[in-house]
Amino acid sequence: MDVRFVICGVGHIGRRHAALVAAHAGAELVALVDIRPELAPALAAEFPGVPFFSSLDDYLAHGPAADVLTVATPNGLHASQAIRGLRAGLHVVVEKPLALHKSDAEDIVHTALQTGRFVFGVMQNRYSPPAAWLKQVVDEGRLGRVFLVQLNCFWNRDERYYTPGSWHGTRAADGGTLFTQFSHFVDLLYWVFGDITNIAARFRDFTHEHLTEFEDSGLVTFDLVRGGSGTLQYSTAVWDRNLESSLTVVAERGSLRLGGQYMDKVEYCHLQDYTLPTLPPTNPANQYGPYQGSAANHVHVIDNVVETIRQRGVATTNALEGLKVVEMIERIYALQ
Repeated sequence: MDVRFVICGVGHIGRRHAALVAAHAGAELVALVDIRPELAPALAAEFPGVPFFSSLDDYLAHGPAADVLTVATPNGLHASQAIRGLRAGLHVVVEKPLALHKSDAEDIVHTALQTGRFVFGVMQNRYSPPAAWLKQVVDEGRLGRVFLVQLNCFWNRDERYYTPGSWHGTRAADGGTLFTQFSHFVDLLYWVFGDITNIAARFRDFTHEHLTEFEDSGLVTFDLVRGGSGTLQYSTAVWDRNLESSLTVVAERGSLRLGGQYMDKVEYCHLQDYTLPTLPPTNPANQYGPYQGSAANHVHVIDNVVETIRQRGVATTNALEGLKVVEMIERIYALQ
């Protein structure tokens, strides 16, 4: 039996979720929810026969039955809408970030435990072949002791992205550059290398003074709880187009670097008694008109949700891991 999805929030990413669900052999798109009724005609043409609701409450009261609620609304709404979905008996897929505060993420985890439902975080970097390879070589101990980890995220997000009247750029709905743009890179850091401590940070606002309510750039240093130290340097003040996302590791038994605009290739690998295998190709970047996002791995998210609910797999990104990422970002931002 198909796993039935309702998508709440049908912007760029929500529409992508809807299209992937509609095309998935094991899934069915049963409803769309968005507060903008003007979207209804275009959505009706794109997804014929799928009913449209102008609020989550309206859907929960009157909509067709579903198994999964996908939350792809502004960041500040993720926690409350995920909790409402869980209490209605639905499994929940939450776009990144899981929440904007650790306490809200904890509420999601507790509600999921009380209701016996799954919560899936969308951390699409985990599905890219270079990231999966990195996780494997670290877990296998091929690096020995990790000395230094350097994470660089240099993207373009200008007035084409932070448009007037949009939720992007507001502290309440967006939360900050690390939440909206780079939380999946913080997730990659946590997934592969574990928690961080002894954090120090500097924040700057070079080009976004009139576009956003928060920083556009940051320099973060930290120690890894498991040993070693690291840096996270990020900016959305890059002119015109994205520059790179990269992760460099210096370790006891060698060094490696993932790079490219979207950390989509292994640029360097020199490890003791090891030859880099040929990796599957990385999916192309998400296209948003004038700007780009990370590799388009959402299809793997849908696969994982369907397999987990059918009890043929395990959740790739669970709510506890999503909570840790929120908590790490909150600890970094506490230094502002």
